[in-house]
Amino acid sequence: MIEIKKASEEVTEVLTIASLAAVIARPDPRIAAASGFAPGGDYTAGAATAPAREEQAAPLFSPEETKEFRARWDAIQVRFVDDPRGVVQHADDLVAVTMKRLAEMFAAERAKLEDQWDRGDNVSTEDLRLALRRYRSCFGRLLSV
Repeated sequence: MIEIKKASEEVTEVLTIASLAAVIARPDPRIAAASGFAPGGDYTAGAATAPAREEQAAPLFSPEETKEFRARWDAIQVRFVDDPRGVVQHADDLVAVTMKRLAEMFAAERAKLEDQWDRGDNVSTEDLRLALRRYRSCFGRLLSV
């Protein structure tokens, strides 16, 4: 388990896949309402909403982060024979940290756009198009896992 201390508080949070799933199970109602999706809904994707298969997937992490995550995975995996149970727990921890980092990156991107809107700045259609492509690429990968 990975313990996260929040700088502003003296609260320690244990980060696991289960704890991330609990957060994901409580989606932001503003987003659900705006998108027309609701938790537990039955949705089918039409051809118009499917990500373009021929589009090159953009990297989710920087080359340095990717290298670090892979090195951490390799270090975990080589210990499987000696400690299978411990290795699975470490694998869960690493996947949770990786998912949290991905969520943080998208939250920062969204916050940047919202900050521009809150200041009354015009966000270019090109910036929004690139943000949407990044979301679509990530979404397509998540569905293919």
